[in-house]
Amino acid sequence: MLCDCEVMAGQAPSFDEITALLEKASVIAVCAHTSPDGDALGSELALVELIELMWPEKRVFALLADDDVVPRIYQFLPGADRLVRAVDFHESPDLFFCVDLSQPGRLNDARAVLERSGRVAVLDHHPAVERCWDAGVVRPDAAAAGVLVAEYALHLRGELTPTMAQNLLCALVTDTGRFQYQNANGEAFRVASALVDAGASPSEVALHVYQSDRLSYLHLSATVMGRIATFEQGRIAYSYATMADLEVNAVPVAECDGLVDIVRRVDGCEIALFLKEVPGGKVRGNLRAKSDRDISVVAREMGGGGHPAAAGFTVDGDIDQALAVVLPKLRALYAEDGR
Repeated sequence: MLCDCEVMAGQAPSFDEITALLEKASVIAVCAHTSPDGDALGSELALVELIELMWPEKRVFALLADDDVVPRIYQFLPGADRLVRAVDFHESPDLFFCVDLSQPGRLNDARAVLERSGRVAVLDHHPAVERCWDAGVVRPDAAAAGVLVAEYALHLRGELTPTMAQNLLCALVTDTGRFQYQNANGEAFRVASALVDAGASPSEVALHVYQSDRLSYLHLSATVMGRIATFEQGRIAYSYATMADLEVNAVPVAECDGLVDIVRRVDGCEIALFLKEVPGGKVRGNLRAKSDRDISVVAREMGGGGHPAAAGFTVDGDIDQALAVVLPKLRALYAEDGR
């Protein structure tokens, strides 16, 4: 059994509403969030394949929210070469499908495409502030958006292709941190088992995502590791990378998402913070929690969002300015409960 029958039954009416929108649409755009990770890209590509299998007469476009390339470690994903930058897409779709997000603010350049679309559908596992879609499933208890896409595919056609399974396994493995994060629940393992049975290769995902770091990235990692500092008796760990660091090591911003996990490894740390400068005079922050503290609250206060144990934000300024704002908010998580 893939997942709890009650969960599947509860999602079925919403899945049927999504299907109704797909059946009425002729032109469909599918897009994940800005700065896409493995869950965003894997889920998007699997959903695009699913739609084309079920409705081959429809025109389906896979969009990138940013004017950027697919991150190197995800270029192995089946269908990655068909992703189109939203800035280069000029049609007005009948349906805009958001994957791994449910708030327009995380669409960057693709928001303009959504705004000229007829209807909006959503499959997401991030908490939603308000509903802005016509049909969808938003389940924060799902380990990854890939879980929802897998369950929708099985609801729709009863099986997964090997390429869909490969994309979705990447989605699930990366968003659970190789099943090390708190979101690695029973449903996540059942879905992973179904994906492998459908033809997904865990070793291929591991090879491309976790075992193919360029030497320049490892040098940058060493710099980040050497800068780690702790606060609140070691319970908050922090490090950073500047634009100069990225340029010296020839590492693009898109390849830096894994650096927060270096900070997360510090023994005794409950909250990990990694800041990196990005073009345009901005700083992007990644937060990870190893305890029950809800860091998404801090991310939302910083204009971002995410999950209780994994969240992020982007602010104007430099590293020092960003740290001066976010660090007191993180320390307040300890002051409020006296722990």
